[in-house]
Amino acid sequence: MSTVFSKIIAGELPGRFVWADERCVVFSTIAPITEGHMLVVSREEVPQYTDAPDDLVAHLAVVAKTVGRAQMAAFDAPRAAVLVAGFEIDHLHLHVMPAWSEAALRFDNAREDVPAEELDAAAERVREALRAAGEGAHVPAALGAPTLG
Repeated sequence: MSTVFSKIIAGELPGRFVWADERCVVFSTIAPITEGHMLVVSREEVPQYTDAPDDLVAHLAVVAKTVGRAQMAAFDAPRAAVLVAGFEIDHLHLHVMPAWSEAALRFDNAREDVPAEELDAAAERVREALRAAGEGAHVPAALGAPTLG
């Protein structure tokens, strides 16, 4: 059965993509905990983190690290945080976000009222920071494109 994330990756549902490679994509969450909060999502429909092959977990971790560095640069954050929960969607994903304190890193701090223009602007800041860091080959040509152009 196709998950909501698979539908976003397939272009059936909209997404704000900042990264794409053969194993995963990174796009904005629609309920960010902090500005620039992204999801690193496996292209393969693995139900949860503990079910994933080690090489996939390693790949997602490296991508999360790269995106986290870009978030730190884009939002002048002292840290990048990675959270693995997966209760809301049975499809392997890592939450990566710029972080200023541990206290803020709670899902009950997620905002569901962020205007689309703000989500677009935050994603574009991450895309620009990835390009500036030499990762342009992984940044999709368009914000809404799940593939490289």
